[in-house]
Amino acid sequence: MAEISQTSATLSADAAVPAARVTGSAAEASRRPQKTRRWVGYVAFLPFLLVIVGYELLPLAQLVLDSLIGKESGAFGLENFVKVFTTPLYQQSIINSVWISLVSAVVGIVASFLAARFAYESSERVRNAFTMILNMMSNFSGVPLAFAFMILMGNSGVLTILGQQWNIPFLADFDLYTGEGLLVLYIYFQIPLATLLLLPAFNGIKKSWREAAIILQATPLDYWFRIVIPNLMPSILGTLSVLFSNALAAYATAYAIVMNNYALLPLQITSKFKGDVQIDAATGGALAVVLIILMVVCTLVNNYFTKRASKGREII
Repeated sequence: MAEISQTSATLSADAAVPAARVTGSAAEASRRPQKTRRWVGYVAFLPFLLVIVGYELLPLAQLVLDSLIGKESGAFGLENFVKVFTTPLYQQSIINSVWISLVSAVVGIVASFLAARFAYESSERVRNAFTMILNMMSNFSGVPLAFAFMILMGNSGVLTILGQQWNIPFLADFDLYTGEGLLVLYIYFQIPLATLLLLPAFNGIKKSWREAAIILQATPLDYWFRIVIPNLMPSILGTLSVLFSNALAAYATAYAIVMNNYALLPLQITSKFKGDVQIDAATGGALAVVLIILMVVCTLVNNYFTKRASKGREII
């Protein structure tokens, strides 16, 4: 019996060796497709990487280099930035751009919050139709939007003439080709974009929050300002940052309305690279770097306040 047991144990050990080899081969074979898929992913990412390097990083590097080489002296330094911050035209361009971007972003976020609330409280059919209209409006910008406002509120626009005939001062005296006119256009194309960005956040509102607020005898204002808005604050601040950056870099609409007759940062940058007499890449590069810095600062400030608003605000 002992010999039989020893023999069976030897056979089991001998059988376990091929089984281990098979298991090891299977594990190695399973690793190979993973490595292959990883290399395929890297290869698929390569065109995207080339686009980023060729169309973003290299132009940005050239822009920064141009901004640091003085136009007149040719020396490496901050001469162009000193010129930007000491020239009244460029100072006014920065102020106007920040002012229009900030006001249009704030007004746009308030209007879009009300619009998103309307869509949230509506039926699914109304919500789908409203979203379709928002998609159409968000793509209606640039030169077509400027042309539409010229027809409506230009010097001989439909609403302008009606305002003159019906004695409506706001319409009769409205000047589209000024900073106030640009502000109206900016607010118009900010609202649909902000509403589309806020709609997913409203979908995260739970019905149990309202039920709990009713049980605790909270008023509708308490419910919105103490429960809903604090929980939506990260999304609201993120959308506000997007709106500010969107307005700060907007070019086509402003150029179609005022061309170079109004001091705006994007218009000044473009004029330095498309001048009729000569190209001033040094000053244009400095202005572009200032624009980028404003966007980066806006993003960092928004991220800071978004993180602060996110702490302790999640309701389960």
